[in-house]
Amino acid sequence: MKIQFWSVGKANETYVKEGVEDFTRRISRYFKVEWNILPVPKNAAMMSEMDLKKKEGETILQWLSKDDYLAVLDERGKQLSSEGLAAFIQARANESRKQLIFLIGGAFGIDEAVMRRADFKWSLSQLVFPHQLVRLILAEQVYRACTILKNEKYHHK
Repeated sequence: MKIQFWSVGKANETYVKEGVEDFTRRISRYFKVEWNILPVPKNAAMMSEMDLKKKEGETILQWLSKDDYLAVLDERGKQLSSEGLAAFIQARANESRKQLIFLIGGAFGIDEAVMRRADFKWSLSQLVFPHQLVRLILAEQVYRACTILKNEKYHHK
């Protein structure tokens, strides 16, 4: 199974880049892994919030394959423990999924059409984080889940 992280927005800021790259490298010991930073649509500053979400959503839906398992990060989604995330990833692998995609939406969230297509809605926390930090937290938590699956000592309970 390949894990993909998709995020709408700008490339990683320097303060996040090193950490994201480190955890991504670590995840690659367990799964094929890749980041895709989806650019903000041209003329985004001229668009309404709704039009921007719709345009981002169209791009996301075009990139998806029908067999992709899409997990969107959304504040209204289900919260998981680290062990719960590990079980979630293992379940997708057991289903022989080719790709598990974790999606971080744009500044105004995720378009309703993408939300309908989502297989799972996941909330990292009830707190709101900057998108850049969400990338780092997501990469670290997926790495932690991988170590839990292999019963390695990174995760201490």
